[in-house]
Amino acid sequence: MNQPTQNHEVIVSGIHLDLTPSLKFYVNEKVGRLLRHEERIVRIRVELEFDGKNDVVHPFIAKGHVIIHGPDLNCSVASDECHKSVDLLVDKLDRMLRRRARLFKVKRKHPHAVELGVLLPKTA
Repeated sequence: MNQPTQNHEVIVSGIHLDLTPSLKFYVNEKVGRLLRHEERIVRIRVELEFDGKNDVVHPFIAKGHVIIHGPDLNCSVASDECHKSVDLLVDKLDRMLRRRARLFKVKRKHPHAVELGVLLPKTA
């Protein structure tokens, strides 16, 4: 009944790109899908970058950093549209979170014996 509510922090920043309120809302709405899957997420940082000089075909780069209890998740995707790169980024982060949860479930349900290379002394 009394479940603690955690405040998840979503940070959206733009590099060589002006962020409009609608783009920020779009990113927050899409990232909300990730927050449903994993309750231990502390912070999600999304960086949207426009790099038209180096990559003409895929100038929009979206980078995602998920800070979670345990190893952090980092990934980046490139696309020809900003909204498309956000969608691809959220899909990739979602797959990473699902894979992480599946691996933890396998470890929890199938414990294995630990082999020690050293003989332990016997107690008298």
